[in-house]
Amino acid sequence: MVSVTTWNINSVRLRMPIVGQFLREHQPDVLCLQEIKCQEDQFPYEAFRELGYEHFAVHGQKGYHGVATVGKVPFKEFSRHDWQDNGEARHIGVELTAGPGAKGGVGTVIENVYVPAGGDIPDRERNPKFGQKLDFLERMTRWADTVDRPSLIVGDFNIAPLESDVWSHKQLLKVVSHTPLEVETLQRFMDAHGWSDIGREHIKAPERYYSWWSYRSKDWRKGDRGRRLDHMWASPELAAQATAHSVFEDARGWEKPSDHVPLTTEFTF
Repeated sequence: MVSVTTWNINSVRLRMPIVGQFLREHQPDVLCLQEIKCQEDQFPYEAFRELGYEHFAVHGQKGYHGVATVGKVPFKEFSRHDWQDNGEARHIGVELTAGPGAKGGVGTVIENVYVPAGGDIPDRERNPKFGQKLDFLERMTRWADTVDRPSLIVGDFNIAPLESDVWSHKQLLKVVSHTPLEVETLQRFMDAHGWSDIGREHIKAPERYYSWWSYRSKDWRKGDRGRRLDHMWASPELAAQATAHSVFEDARGWEKPSDHVPLTTEFTF
């Protein structure tokens, strides 16, 4: 069995205490982080090594964005795509080279991505950031059309596609992350490779499923105005080997939390 977790951590150095708490309690084999907000030489490698994570692929930049994949199982860096087309650190891919369940899992690719949020106005002309988000997704789609091996793509997609992925479908239809245009664009990405939405394979719609709650909400759990912005999608043959999927909502209530929570999928190779 191999377990993979994705988590937009919103500054890995600031939140290393809760990362450590999660890793000690849950011990996934691979952890994919987004928004690490540091350069590669500033990443807290030693803190991870002390927790038993000795394998790293880090794509960072100063103060913003950045992604990192760390593991207890061996992997090698596989790819770095500039889907933003401006040099921002928003993607890194790794290939598993050994580990639990060894044979079947070797060669599996795990793509770790941080899709741009897209600003506040869902209009390309009035808000260039929204256009950049759509273009990012289109570049991902062209890439997905070429994927020819078992792959898992995880991360902060910054889109909640289903009605049950948001606290109010009607109120969020014109809010960036749940607009019909974004949902259609994400669907084209799904269709390009036939990705399987693992989360929704295990937590069936219309069951509530959120991974993000705004910092603006003081009592996030009582208000429960969440959205599912984080995703784990797999190639069909890999999705068939996913045996469990979980959302660790309690992390949103920890001290100095990220506004996102970890998602974990277990695979039996």
